[in-house]
Amino acid sequence: MIASIFDYLDGYLAGFLNAKSKIGIHLDSLSDLITFSLAPAFLMYHFFQSKLDKIDFLPYVPDAGHAKLIALAEKNKLLKPVVLTSEEEGVAFASGSWLGNKKSVLLMQSSGVGNCINMLSILSNCNFPFVTLITMRGEFGEFNSWQIPMGQATKKTLEAMGIIVHRATHPSDVYPLVDAALYGAFSSDQQIAILLSQRLIGKKKW
Repeated sequence: MIASIFDYLDGYLAGFLNAKSKIGIHLDSLSDLITFSLAPAFLMYHFFQSKLDKIDFLPYVPDAGHAKLIALAEKNKLLKPVVLTSEEEGVAFASGSWLGNKKSVLLMQSSGVGNCINMLSILSNCNFPFVTLITMRGEFGEFNSWQIPMGQATKKTLEAMGIIVHRATHPSDVYPLVDAALYGAFSSDQQIAILLSQRLIGKKKW
């Protein structure tokens, strides 16, 4: 929250004073990367470390928004990342691991939600617990118009399939939302998605 306030004030004052420089542009981008990408990744990673008795697998489709979290998880011997070829495989993997007395958290991008609509029906029909972290596209600072339709429809699509949806907009939102999602899913068989907003991750650039 504090970082977001200072980021806003920095931009406002720079515009008000008409203060621009090449190094300032690079420093602003670096600050955004650390505050809105690296910081949330480290928070989620250290959270999963503290919950290793609860989470066994981290299935994912390769995605730049989750890259830091995936890289950190790959160095951890207790939390096993599992690369997928499609998002629907992740839903099946999470369901199968639960049947095998293991727990998973699925990582994917909003553009992949449409790929697993049919598979999501298995969760409610079989009452499987489910947690997914979804990096958002098609909203804040999006340059790719093809990402916009699914990005705007992600929340409604998940809710239509019976998934409880929460949204993280600031780094401080991530820890309590993931904590509550894991508790809710694996204690009362809920299906929960946490949307990591594009503002949290940082706008995409060419």
